[in-house]
Amino acid sequence: MFEGQPKGLFALALANTGERFGYYTMIAVFALFLRANYGLSPAVAGTIYSSFLMVVYFLPLIGGWMADKFGFGKMVTIGIIIMFLGYLLLAVPLGGNTFALIVMIGALLLIGLGTGLFKGNLQVMVGNLYDDTRYAAKRDAGFSIFYMAINIGALFAPTAAVKIKEYAETVWGFSSNDAYHFSFAVACVSLILSIAIYYAFRSTFRHCEGGKKVAVKAEDDTVKEPELSKEDTKARIIALCLVFAVVVFFWMAFHQNGLSLTFFADEFTANTSSGLESMAFDVWNLVLVIFIVYAGFSLFQSKTAKAKGISGAIILAALGLLYYKYTRTTGSIDIAAPIFQQFNPFYVVALTPVSMAIFSWLASKGKEPSAPRKIAYGMVVAAIAYAIMVFASFGLPMPQQAPDASGNLVGQHVADVTPNLLISVYLVLTFGELLLSPMGISFVSKVAPPKYKGAMMGGWFVSTALGNQLVLVGGALWGKVPLWVCWSVFMGVCLVAAIFMFAMMKRLEKVAFSKSGPRPAFVFSMIKTGFENLKLKTSL
Repeated sequence: MFEGQPKGLFALALANTGERFGYYTMIAVFALFLRANYGLSPAVAGTIYSSFLMVVYFLPLIGGWMADKFGFGKMVTIGIIIMFLGYLLLAVPLGGNTFALIVMIGALLLIGLGTGLFKGNLQVMVGNLYDDTRYAAKRDAGFSIFYMAINIGALFAPTAAVKIKEYAETVWGFSSNDAYHFSFAVACVSLILSIAIYYAFRSTFRHCEGGKKVAVKAEDDTVKEPELSKEDTKARIIALCLVFAVVVFFWMAFHQNGLSLTFFADEFTANTSSGLESMAFDVWNLVLVIFIVYAGFSLFQSKTAKAKGISGAIILAALGLLYYKYTRTTGSIDIAAPIFQQFNPFYVVALTPVSMAIFSWLASKGKEPSAPRKIAYGMVVAAIAYAIMVFASFGLPMPQQAPDASGNLVGQHVADVTPNLLISVYLVLTFGELLLSPMGISFVSKVAPPKYKGAMMGGWFVSTALGNQLVLVGGALWGKVPLWVCWSVFMGVCLVAAIFMFAMMKRLEKVAFSKSGPRPAFVFSMIKTGFENLKLKTSL
């Protein structure tokens, strides 16, 4: 997978990993910070949180238009600078007054604008690397590496956010509210690393930055796409709009991980863990599991004895280290609510080869579901995740608030539900994400009429942005209705969207498998290139 890749890929992937690490460090604690620092109600905190996510996913449209005029590389650089200024404002502890709230909103706008200039255009530059015929066959594997790096950054982000906050409280003596700002400062440092990597290795991808000074490839090197009739164009646009309508509700439910599910972790989930269960909250143990998974696939797929031996040695070493750490596990550990957000990127990284193997096997049997059908299945799986939350929440009390030392109303810890509940729910949600997100990108990229590809990809971002705006529903319901009712809303919208998707399946599959559209054999290959929206998530 790593062999024969353009050198620029690894530089761009690392630059993006740094930026995403900072973003998810901030996101991990942001919803709790809003309530603790400003005394906001769950509804108001949820509105600010969801609006920020919406801006982050909507502004790549603006960033793309500007890049078409001024060049991708220039917009990426400007985007990092603007993001840095936004995170820097967040890192300054100004208290919880009105002025501090206004400054924070300004910081969020800067971060959203900077991200809009950065993330989509960096992704385009990665794709441009493979316009060179020497690397065209490596495009799928290249995007897998790129998106895997994003999730690795997201994997470590919650631990970084929690640890730096705890350090600021216990060692430097900052108050709990002021300590949050040090988590935001981590994003500033990560952006400095990103821009340093970007410019240190710029020579490996500079030809992909775009702009007037970059020579345009000759027409003979480009692939001309077939013209479509008005009827085919209309059918494709309608099919894509149907998919957009469905994914709005998926992201509405999925991104509760940073809002209502984090509130649940804070107020209803046991804040200590011991024994084998406690090992799941050490990010380095999760990294060892990832090594075992990948080495296991390498063990069976390698063709040489040396490669098999190396893979086997990695597995034994990782297992041995895990066992050693388990034997030295004593007592209990404290669990901070944001740490649960590490499980989604962990599952994404660990399950990617598993999902690819399953789909490959189904494709070899001629039984692989179509991309639209996978999207519908993803909605069903998301509904199952919230059905688990509904069942587990029966009998739990209503969320409660009380004033903290500063007089702000904050959520109170009222129950000790096993942490395994959220760990399991994130696993199920990740299965749904793996089915829906890559298949959505696949469907858009292949079905969109050639003349409207930009607009249709923009439609995907807009639908994601709308879904993120609807995340506020979780905050609006929190404390107003019983928990099981709150989760039932998300279960219900996912089920309704799935039913709608299945009802329109014939039309969607007809478009997907039309002569000028994607072929069934192509669906599996797009799994590897479609991880754009995982923790993303550009979403990433």
